[in-house]
Amino acid sequence: MPELYIGLMSGTSLDGIDAALVNFDGDAIELVDFLYAPFSDPIKKRIKNISQADRPILLSQYGSLDTQLGELFAKSAQQLLNKAAIPHSAVTAIGSHGQTVYHAPNLTSPFSLQIGDPNIIAELTGITTVADFRRRDVAAKGQGAPLVPAFHQAIFSGIFDLSQQPVSIVNIGGIANISHLTEHNVLGFDTGPGNTLMDEWAQKHMNQSYDERGAWAKSGNADSRLVKHFKNDPYFTSEPPKSTGKEYFSMGWLESKLASFPQCTAKDIQASLCQLTADTISQAIQNHAPLTEHTVICGGGVHNEYLMQLISNTLQHPVSSTAEYGINPDHVEAIAFAWLARQTLHNLPGNLTQVTGARKPVILGGIYPGEKGY
Repeated sequence: MPELYIGLMSGTSLDGIDAALVNFDGDAIELVDFLYAPFSDPIKKRIKNISQADRPILLSQYGSLDTQLGELFAKSAQQLLNKAAIPHSAVTAIGSHGQTVYHAPNLTSPFSLQIGDPNIIAELTGITTVADFRRRDVAAKGQGAPLVPAFHQAIFSGIFDLSQQPVSIVNIGGIANISHLTEHNVLGFDTGPGNTLMDEWAQKHMNQSYDERGAWAKSGNADSRLVKHFKNDPYFTSEPPKSTGKEYFSMGWLESKLASFPQCTAKDIQASLCQLTADTISQAIQNHAPLTEHTVICGGGVHNEYLMQLISNTLQHPVSSTAEYGINPDHVEAIAFAWLARQTLHNLPGNLTQVTGARKPVILGGIYPGEKGY
């Protein structure tokens, strides 16, 4: 029987909320409608301030932002339903990723923290809401990330013949992650920075939230010594399972690396950061998924034409966008969290132990009942 779910996603790029209305009918997954709601500049600033590593914050700031984001997520779901002319009663559940403010799976007491109060989402929409997906995997001794490889397996196994053509799916958001799909196995992990360092550098030197199409990076020249210095970071050579976040690959990280390269111009640093993202994605595929015959890319990084060119130049197989297979690259993660919510309500696990390192498959998230229960 067909079921409608909404997936809500706000990623590490802090640009806004992606809302996807998805119809599930057996193994068939159909995007019914989609809405993007950009964050205002004040909201972006508040999220950025609260997400900085080792920066003290007031609990009142944390709590009020949690509430405000819950209201914004609920508003996005309601606007999506209005756009699609679908009543809220027709939706089985909302899967809300929330906004990650700190991801620290390798501490002595590990955690991954997302905000955007799901109680508010359920209350304002009247729709059962599934949220807080990552912490159950962390409780099972996993990284809590990445969670999308299980969804990538579900959707792309219907597009590619994995028995004949192993495929790597790369999501380039603030952080980049890979899902390597074969007939009998899935490998996945965070490769390192995606857009985050490039975005921060563009904001600092160009007063722009991102480097459109990678034009600024393309105008510079990557410094091979600087790129090598970046890649000497132990994260890149550590073995999966592994995940990371903006807490680690931050402006503090970048500035510490740049201290030895005072001669580099801003645009050459941007070119070097773009090269870093391209190299670490490509090397992750070459080192951990050498049988890949096709790399398919989604997420905001797919719009960075220069980054896509660099990745294509490095890999010895076709590189393309998910758009070539009828899936908008900006929609994939929101659809994934609709799928994860459905997994939860069907009492099915949403994690892959070989990806996150969890001790066992677990049902992810907490369930916040809608107006009629669930």
